[in-house]
Amino acid sequence: MRALILSAALAAAPLSTAAQTPLPPVVSEAPAAVRSMAAGYKALMVCGALKNAEAAGGERTLDSVEANELVGIYPELDPLVRVMPVEIDGASFSIAWDDAMPPRMAVYRPGRGCSVLPVGWSQHAVDAAVPGPAPAAPFLASPVRGDAAALAEAVERAFEGGYGEGANSTAVIVLQDGRSVAERYAAGFGPDTPQRTWSVAKSLAGTIIGAAVRRGEVDVNAPAPIREWSREGDPRGGITLDNLLRMASGLTSDTAGNRTDALYFGGVGVDEQAPTWPLIAPPGTRYRYANNDTLLAVLGVSESFDEHPPAELFARLGMHDTWAETDWRGAYVLSSQVWSTARDLARFGQLYVDDGMVDGEHILPEDWLEYVSRPSGPQPRGEQGYGATFWLFDKSEGIPADAISANGNRGQYVIIVPSRKIVIVRRGEDPAGARFDHIAFTRDVLAALD
Repeated sequence: MRALILSAALAAAPLSTAAQTPLPPVVSEAPAAVRSMAAGYKALMVCGALKNAEAAGGERTLDSVEANELVGIYPELDPLVRVMPVEIDGASFSIAWDDAMPPRMAVYRPGRGCSVLPVGWSQHAVDAAVPGPAPAAPFLASPVRGDAAALAEAVERAFEGGYGEGANSTAVIVLQDGRSVAERYAAGFGPDTPQRTWSVAKSLAGTIIGAAVRRGEVDVNAPAPIREWSREGDPRGGITLDNLLRMASGLTSDTAGNRTDALYFGGVGVDEQAPTWPLIAPPGTRYRYANNDTLLAVLGVSESFDEHPPAELFARLGMHDTWAETDWRGAYVLSSQVWSTARDLARFGQLYVDDGMVDGEHILPEDWLEYVSRPSGPQPRGEQGYGATFWLFDKSEGIPADAISANGNRGQYVIIVPSRKIVIVRRGEDPAGARFDHIAFTRDVLAALD
């Protein structure tokens, strides 16, 4: 049974409306719901960036976070987030947003990252020592098999806006045959700098579920065991895990991507929101990219986390600077809220190049790569098809048909080309309206490598 994970890390304080510094006019004049969401967004992002970097043995500054993660975000939140001051008290991060309400807060717990608290809470985290990073084996560098100059040029273009005006690349790693042939970071970022993965976390979630399938704990073709749908006659009870992994649940999505802001930044719990949406199409008949589908898939296998939490898989892959964060009630937000370094994501990609094997042992089903790469069911419009939590390159000339990618907001990409034994990781903090052309970048990198 899931416990309230913050109970041991929080000391209650009475609801306080003590006098605060007056809010800037741009904040005080905004609707209360927008102010609250902006404050939650900033508290959680600053907490995650600073504390997860500290846990990884690195260092971020507030100035760096404000210049990267907090620039060019959702238009309605952007002007507020820019001017809202953050107060840091050990493991607590608070943002004032209303004269009559307590500040929005995010709190850090070692090993579990940051969680944003519900609106109106005025509790403070007990400061806890951040554990030192576990030693991670470095990638072996290797001479490029191919055109080293062309590869260097492609990487240079990635950092100079050559694949999208205004794009902000923060890291690039290229693996060939499991060895590093290119690695570069922007100023203020490095090998020990975790960034939020955004929707790359969906592919991590699919991999965690794949490991549960390998252990015999989960059947992707069975109905997702969501307690709220278990009442006899509930039509949602027929939605399978496969439907959820393929974004084909048939559930309502109110916005593109089903942004789930109230859950991500508002303090609503996963099990309070994700199971509530009604059906609008038969399961398996309509593609609709939705955060809720991944949240529900993870919720459906959450009982397995008591013995096999996500951290177990990360450790097995050597991803020692990766943390899957939860809501304040303890449910994993594996549709978006994972922090990881570029090197750790390269290790994740290498798992699929190695056909789901680690040290000679399958930790994923033997057909899992084929499963996640198969475009069964309805497909999205656009440049890429969709498998099961991974995007496909089945529409892209110059890229092998078996290539897949994990894609995330603000320019997060893990591109995996099993037939070429190549992994490409691009991290970014692309502002809204700027787009990194990962397909062109992939094509150029592959052209440079034998």
